[in-house]
Amino acid sequence: MRVHTWRPLGPGLLKTPVPRPRRALALAARVGSLSQSNRAGSIARGQTAYHFSMSWIGWALLSAVFAAATALLAKVGVAHVDSNLAMALRTSVVVVFAWAIVFALARPGSSASGLGALAELRALDRRTCLFLALSGLATGLSWLCYFRALQLGPASRVAPLDKLSVPLVIVFAWLLLGEKLNAPALLGGLLITAGAVVIALG
Repeated sequence: MRVHTWRPLGPGLLKTPVPRPRRALALAARVGSLSQSNRAGSIARGQTAYHFSMSWIGWALLSAVFAAATALLAKVGVAHVDSNLAMALRTSVVVVFAWAIVFALARPGSSASGLGALAELRALDRRTCLFLALSGLATGLSWLCYFRALQLGPASRVAPLDKLSVPLVIVFAWLLLGEKLNAPALLGGLLITAGAVVIALG
């Protein structure tokens, strides 16, 4: 004797008899399809949020790694060329690379051609443009001095002195930006200063 069960068809109230083995197979197929769609959705969400999954500590450590590579490569590159010319060449590469990143990693919702980034650029206010321009000038002056120091001195001593910018940022952020100056930050700034001085004079 064949046993029949009932299942709904869609949102309506219609029902049809279905053999129990066939119902089990249909249920298994539906569960497998749902699991596959959930996995695909998870992968898609992971790909969407990939660029934002790393914390600020990870990005800061990567910055330190690339900064070390910058010092070593710049020391070799500036050996037989004027330091100002070397800085200008390096800046040109940075400019091209930075704009390539802007267009390649456009925000979601903007067009692939980077029109969204250009629209955002046109929407910048004067205060933002002023401080970004001043930051660019400070960067240029810092690089001029840095390349000249690399040309005259060993990279192993120039780089630590350059990192004295860390305690300076801690102090200026406390004075100008109102950031908290706690005991760990103060102690770390003093240790960085002492380490830079010891390496430079060693």
